[in-house]
Amino acid sequence: MRTPVLTALLLAAALAGAAATFTWTAPGTAQEAAVLRTELVVETAAGPHTFSVELAATPAERAKGLMDRHEMAPGHGMLFDMGSNAPATFWMKNTYLPLDIIFIREDGTVANIAHRTTPLSEALVPSEGNVRFVLELNGGTAERIGLKPGDRVVHPRIAATRG
Repeated sequence: MRTPVLTALLLAAALAGAAATFTWTAPGTAQEAAVLRTELVVETAAGPHTFSVELAATPAERAKGLMDRHEMAPGHGMLFDMGSNAPATFWMKNTYLPLDIIFIREDGTVANIAHRTTPLSEALVPSEGNVRFVLELNGGTAERIGLKPGDRVVHPRIAATRG
């Protein structure tokens, strides 16, 4: 039989374990739910660069993306799994942050980069050819780390698509 104290301790232990995987944003903010973050590594000529990314894999998650956010911590981003290998087009509607949009082929190589996209713009930002993934980072990050087309992005989701 569980006592209220034992139940509280079990709940606290479960939440402490979950804290290592999830980030909680307080209610009333632009992002009101627990968010799964995973590690992603961008390999450039200057060396590896690690980011903490949210995964947008469902149509609803991809449609929302980073819209309505006014800030993103350095070293954070969002990885979109587009679900298939095809041309991709993004826009900045309702997105308040200047972003670098990195279009990534199915094998993890960078196809092209849209640097410092314009917040709130409805101008289309296309990939150059077929891509499976798109990575959004704070504007200026790609230039700061020396990211170029042909560089590699390493993430468990990308590895899983290579079979």
